[in-house]
Amino acid sequence: MSTPFYVSPQQAMADRAEYARKGIARGRSVVVLQYTDGIVFVAENPSRALHKVSEIYDRIAFAAVGKYNEFENLRIGGVRYADLRGYTYDRDDVTARGLANVYAQTLGTIFSSVGEKPYEVELIVAEVGSAPEEDQIYRLPHDGSIVDEHGAVAVGGNSDQIGSYLDQRHRDDFSLAEALKLAVESLSRDNNGGDRQLTAEQLEVAVLDRTRPQQRKFKRILGRQLTRLLEADGSSLAKTDEPSDTEEEGE
Repeated sequence: MSTPFYVSPQQAMADRAEYARKGIARGRSVVVLQYTDGIVFVAENPSRALHKVSEIYDRIAFAAVGKYNEFENLRIGGVRYADLRGYTYDRDDVTARGLANVYAQTLGTIFSSVGEKPYEVELIVAEVGSAPEEDQIYRLPHDGSIVDEHGAVAVGGNSDQIGSYLDQRHRDDFSLAEALKLAVESLSRDNNGGDRQLTAEQLEVAVLDRTRPQQRKFKRILGRQLTRLLEADGSSLAKTDEPSDTEEEGE
């Protein structure tokens, strides 16, 4: 009889973590930045049908990198959790912290399970407050841990290099145009330190805008509005909601 192959628990978990990290690193990056009037999400994503950034609830948005089918299942679960909690209790009881805890439990259970592979995803859950100091941004790696972020954060691809670039240049008093310009500059940098050219058609951009009069603060930046922001010189632009052909709300 052959002797069963033994792998220590520590080595097994390390192997699972390495597997998940490699899968996540193959995806294109997403960056999330705070600016004066809210939080902006910028992803390198040429698809107009498969979103990396989505609305979850009134003031809460979700961004993800990795395997689309896996993070899409998590997004749908988050929407259901938020709707049920808001309906059962109160809309104000739906928070990014509560949603991050739910995602952390799900990811942690899957990561430590022997019967299935770990999810190859990394998530960001963000909530815009009535003032900048009340904004919340949580990053959730593949193992279900929760990292409380502030200012700017990057996930997926060469996130370490992008994150370092953002940390050196980000300011909380950025206008939307300035924040978007910095995000695109960081995503344009390749692993060798060179620059690529990213166009509006290659980007997925959305904001949680605290100044919007409606209860739902999520708004996609599309079409002419995105082009104007990318072409701006960094100065603040007049804040106007675009017509329906350049804005998409909800999912």
